[in-house]
Amino acid sequence: MLALRRLPRFTPRLASIRGNATLDAAAHTPADTPPPPPPPPAAAVTAQASAAEGKQAEDGSRDANADGGSQQQNGGGRQQPAQGPREWCRPIAKGVEPAYDYALRYILKDAAFIRKELEALRAELEAAESKPEGERDEAALQSMRERVGILEIQSEVNLPDVRWKARNGMADMSKPIYRHLVEQRWREEGDLDLLMERIYQMNVVPDMLPALHPSFDLRVKFAEPPPKSNYLRTRVKRSLKEVEPGIFLFPEQTRRPPELSMTLFHTDTRLYTLLMVDLDVPDPERQSFTTYLHWMQPNIPLSAFRSAPTVPLNTHTPYVPPHPQRGTPYHRYVLLMFPQASPTEPIDIPVYEEADRLGFHFRAFADQYGFDGSRGGGAHMWREVWDETVSQIYQYTLKKEEPRFGKLPKPDPYAEVKRVKKYL
Repeated sequence: MLALRRLPRFTPRLASIRGNATLDAAAHTPADTPPPPPPPPAAAVTAQASAAEGKQAEDGSRDANADGGSQQQNGGGRQQPAQGPREWCRPIAKGVEPAYDYALRYILKDAAFIRKELEALRAELEAAESKPEGERDEAALQSMRERVGILEIQSEVNLPDVRWKARNGMADMSKPIYRHLVEQRWREEGDLDLLMERIYQMNVVPDMLPALHPSFDLRVKFAEPPPKSNYLRTRVKRSLKEVEPGIFLFPEQTRRPPELSMTLFHTDTRLYTLLMVDLDVPDPERQSFTTYLHWMQPNIPLSAFRSAPTVPLNTHTPYVPPHPQRGTPYHRYVLLMFPQASPTEPIDIPVYEEADRLGFHFRAFADQYGFDGSRGGGAHMWREVWDETVSQIYQYTLKKEEPRFGKLPKPDPYAEVKRVKKYL
């Protein structure tokens, strides 16, 4: 319905464009070659095409002003791509689609109405809080504070520029509206669902802990998978790649500690404890499996204003790279970031030596220091199997002999028969 006729715009300029042919070739053109068709009159250009051309000229000038510095540095050549997400701009001009114009006016009018209601409620709340302590109704004050928080979000939740920033990584987490939109996206658009699906599919719950209810988004980055060519393995620099929960990684990818990033939704600073545990270490004495503590770091301050830990993460119980034993099935590696019992008071946890890491009993540890997966936190997991890199980890990092496991040979029910000669 809104398609524009583009051919008349460019047709008047075709006569002035010179191709690859030289002037000599043009001079020796046969006389019987028909001349090119004359350009259409200027009146043939429709009003819609003129309007579209003017709009594109505006967009071009705006983009040129935005990227003018990069174009000057590149000698006026090809325009360089944007280095990051841009601010929201109206997708269509005014008057092109009346329904869009009406919807935008309605959203702005509704936001102004809610802001007016919010200002009145804030004034009422300030008047109630100015009363002496004996005359205050704490229940009513708490209800009014909750109502103010709701109106703060409702006054901006439908604005296109706010949603654009929340969607494209430009959210200001100091504002409640952006915290609400980012958390809503994490909870409702599949990221949290995928994490919990893998947690329960791989039986992390209940094998490790009875319940887990993550309250913030914890993301893990390891090195990219190594190239298949041995020649390129030592010559190609691999970048970090975000790990999807539950996937298989090569032991070579996890030889160094991961890069952690998180998105929290509380503005106050709280203390967390980092744990990384292997749930599938073989226990030959009991003919079963036990756990191994790979990493621990308590007293990590986190808030919505910090997308990554600001303290060193290898100062308590240092990181030991995953080393799934030869002959065992895949190992589940679980990374947890638990809130501490007191959000402001540090806890004193002894450093775990190498002998204490094997057989780490998480449930007893959680009961002793007050960790509870149902109170929130962050979680992530992945899987690994043995390969040749594990032998190097045992030799150079752990500096001990590599164990080997396997299934016991099945008894042969025909062993006695095989000992007897078939023919005399």
